[in-house]
Amino acid sequence: MSVQSLPTAYYDAFLSDLSKSRKPSPIRGLYPLENIPGMISLLAGKPNAATFPLTSVSIKARSPTDPSAETTTELTGKALAEGLQYGPTAGLPNLIGWIYGLQEREHGRKTGEGWRVSVGSGSQDVLHKAILALVNPGESVLVENPLYAGIMPTFESLNAEFVSVPTDSQGVVSGALRSTLENWPSGKPKPKVLYTVPYGGNPTGVTTVEQRRREVLALAREHNFLILEDDPYYYLYFGQAARPRSYFSLERELPEVGRVIRFDSLSKVLSAGIRVGFVCGPEPILNKIDMHTAVASLQTPSLTQAITYALLSSWGYDNFKAHTLTVSQFYKEKRDVFERYMKKHLNGLAQWNTPEAGMFFWFKLLLKEPSTEGEEEDSEALIRGRALEKGVLALPGTVFLPDGGKTPYVRAAFSLLDEADVEEAIKRLRAVVLEARGA
Repeated sequence: MSVQSLPTAYYDAFLSDLSKSRKPSPIRGLYPLENIPGMISLLAGKPNAATFPLTSVSIKARSPTDPSAETTTELTGKALAEGLQYGPTAGLPNLIGWIYGLQEREHGRKTGEGWRVSVGSGSQDVLHKAILALVNPGESVLVENPLYAGIMPTFESLNAEFVSVPTDSQGVVSGALRSTLENWPSGKPKPKVLYTVPYGGNPTGVTTVEQRRREVLALAREHNFLILEDDPYYYLYFGQAARPRSYFSLERELPEVGRVIRFDSLSKVLSAGIRVGFVCGPEPILNKIDMHTAVASLQTPSLTQAITYALLSSWGYDNFKAHTLTVSQFYKEKRDVFERYMKKHLNGLAQWNTPEAGMFFWFKLLLKEPSTEGEEEDSEALIRGRALEKGVLALPGTVFLPDGGKTPYVRAAFSLLDEADVEEAIKRLRAVVLEARGA
């Protein structure tokens, strides 16, 4: 089936004034010309590779299909030379090519559909740059409520107006989003972007069901906004139901594509410290992201990209998939342990929905007896005060409220602790809640 992409001119109305003022790097924009046969380049101030001390890099990794076995990949010759030198702003060509193949396998998206790839120093890097490329100071933005706290500072630096879209156990409440947009004040520009974490949302742990995603996509087309699909937990899905398709995949069924900008991360499945993530989206927007990178950091480090590509290419797509399934099963077991002790020690003292992806529990503390009337209690003082004093560290839900206010909710990460520490942490929380209830 042929895919119709939105024209380049469509995105002019979405670009921020800052991004419109960006110009291509006068040096980096000419890098591709160095590859013309016979070209003698006097262009770039690249250091001479003869001065680099590294002669090889050996990568040892657990086998994706047999964790007891170890594989070794050597980074030498041309591949190492590429990793030690300045490279293209958007990413090393080999890694970019591997990502195109991955996105076709995972999301059914092919080259030639009006999108391309840029590699960033983690997905947060390219997400930050995308927001600056799209949002002007003071503009309205659609965001999930609760909202990933790590992205708030970027929006706040622009003095953006948060327009909260509620979430429930099924993800984004598309009906509420429709109501907000259909009742938008006349004369006030509608938001240009919706920010969402569709799998294992941070902080809620919720995965948005496919029907809701389809409804949000329809609203994006109807009300003319772009979807920022921040998906670091995509490969950490461990629900019993079939995996919902991504926004990036589902939009292929629409009359035209180009309203989804997708952000992927390798932090949760390869290494958080290697800092490799990538963005897939319309070329006019990614061009602006690359212009930002060119002046901010020149590029994502070539060596980390080369190491990442060497490992992924040695595995192949099937082994990469096998590895991610192992990782998701690991976190499922962590979730099960955490929930077992939640049920044992916080039954009747907290409420929660079981997460089906990611690494977080989002639970409501019942700080009053059910029969007690009045306003719900807030978890802020309890978590920052008595819980901390008793030696348990978690995040109060207020951290994740884009509009501020109070909430009895708490976010707890279950990714690192062993079983004994999980039980002890939850027992301490139990004591804090009982104390707050005067029990």
